[in-house]
Parts: sequence; structure tokens; C-alpha cells
Amino acid sequence: MKRGVLKPGEDAFGREVLGFLRGKNSCEITERDDGYISARYSPSVYFSEYADWPTIEKQAMEFVRGRVLDIGCGVGRHSIYLQNKGFDVTGIDISPLAAKIAKQRGLKKVKLMSLTDLHFNPNSFDTVIMMGGNFGLIGTPERGKTILRKLNRITSEDGIILAETRDPYRTEDPLHLEYHKQNLKKGKLGGQMKIRIRFEKTVSRWFKWLLVSKNEIQQIVKATGWKVDRFLDSEGSSFVAVLRKRESSIEKG
Repeated sequence: MKRGVLKPGEDAFGREVLGFLRGKNSCEITERDDGYISARYSPSVYFSEYADWPTIEKQAMEFVRGRVLDIGCGVGRHSIYLQNKGFDVTGIDISPLAAKIAKQRGLKKVKLMSLTDLHFNPNSFDTVIMMGGNFGLIGTPERGKTILRKLNRITSEDGIILAETRDPYRTEDPLHLEYHKQNLKKGKLGGQMKIRIRFEKTVSRWFKWLLVSKNEIQQIVKATGWKVDRFLDSEGSSFVAVLRKRESSIEKG
């Protein structure tokens, strides 16, 4: 088993999307480490077609160029769309079942790989997409800087990252506000979370997830060789940060 890849007994997300394909009516259940349970999304979102995507996702696709790395590709929603548009796309995910489904759906290049590994040669990609909120996979600001530096090395000189996330502070839910407050007391960002996914009897291992504001993402990208070029805004709290390389190499610090 590759480092970071989910074991069969941990692959709740994979079983969730497989269950959907087999006709099970379910929703995605996410548990936070303070006991909060979210059961909002139908797995159907991971199979949605371009016409049904949020406007900011459609806008983000207009920035894609060259060779593409899809981080957290899941069952291939974005990857397959881009592949059908003629792009050379590689999808990575830690879910064996999701990766298998992506292949079955026609994605040519799928690798079981965690975000912390990223074993690719320099100049392997021109565009990195982290859609569906997958900028959150960086987990913490510190780990995020390390990952962004790795992405700098494996992308071309004019590389670009399309990073979708959600501003955690745009809420009035007292349960979320209390969680933010406790994080801030611990010296963390408000949107730092530890969560796991459940499906039937399968429970994923705990993993770190990060939601950030625009100001926070600008701080995270400092000294990584990237800069925020622009933001693509939605009507809600979600947004896409378009990151481009700085003219100089990675700054020290």
C-alpha cells in the first residue's frame, strides 16, 4: 500500500460513490472532531456534467492550459471534461475505489497518490487544479507552503494553480463560530479542521482540512514561488484563487 493511500476498510468516499453508481440513495456524511455531523451532499455532485457545475468552476476551466494535474480527482468529474477537450490530464487521489471508477469512466491517467508525495519530474505540468474545495487538502498553512513549493518544482515556468476553497468566516452558524473561536485560541486559523467521512459501516481515518479567507490564502502562498493573480467569486462563500508563478524562483523564508 502506497503511503497516504486509503486502505479498503478506510475508503468511505470510494464506497460512497460506488454505492451511488449501484443505485443507493445516500448523502455524504462528514464528522468533525468536535462531534459536529454534516450530511448535506448527494454523491451525484461528483458525477455532474459541465452544464450543472457552479459558475466559478466553469470560469476556472477557461484558465486551464497545457498539461494538467487534477489533485483529488475523485471519479474524474473535472479531469474527464478537460480530457475530452483535448488536454493531457493526470488525476491523483488516495481513494482506490474512486480511482478505479475514474478509469472505468474513461480517464486515461489516474494515479493513487497522496498530496504530500507528488512524485513527478520537474516541468511535468502547466496547470494544477484543486477544484471542489480541494485546496482544503493542504490541511494546515505550514503543510500548504511545503506542498505549494513542490507544485512549483513540478510545473512549468508559467504554471498556474486553480485553487477552490470556501471562506469559513462567512457563516452565522453558532456551532461553526464556536469552532473558529476555539481554533483561534489555539493559535490556528479559524477554518482548520480535523474530519473524517462515513458511509454505512466504513469510516475513513481522520484527516486535516483547511478552509481559508482570501487574506489567509494570500499569506499562505508567500515564499512559495506563487502569487494570487485574481479571485473568481461565487454568490456564496466559495471562491477560486488563480495562482501564478512569481518571476523569480521560490523565495527563502
